[in-house]
Amino acid sequence: QVQLVESGGGLVQVGGSLRLSCAASGHTSNNYVTAWFRQTPGKEREFVATVIWSNGWTSYADTVKGRFTISRDAAKNTIYLQMNSVKPEDTAVYYCASKYSVLFRFYRGPQDYAHWGQGTQVTVSS
Repeated sequence: QVQLVESGGGLVQVGGSLRLSCAASGHTSNNYVTAWFRQTPGKEREFVATVIWSNGWTSYADTVKGRFTISRDAAKNTIYLQMNSVKPEDTAVYYCASKYSVLFRFYRGPQDYAHWGQGTQVTVSS
């Protein structure tokens, strides 16, 4: 059974940095894709970034491109989201997600993902 556990959320000032972690377990092969999404009250879950586990290819939402970096550490089975130059609009609950895929393609819809973490709150203060 796949389990994803996020950590690293908290309060950060505008322009600051924060690194989120997602510890993954239970994947039975390396053919999967992981992603970060975020959600604010009353809004749909929004795609942030994704990485293909087997080759490290990445893709980002336009709203975070150039500020956020997604990466993975195979030895630790952990996915990271480095958030730099944060803005008030980055305030949200951030979720880690994964899905099995043998295709080298990106998935940006929350409906594409079968496994989710519990989320971690990020609050950007001005």
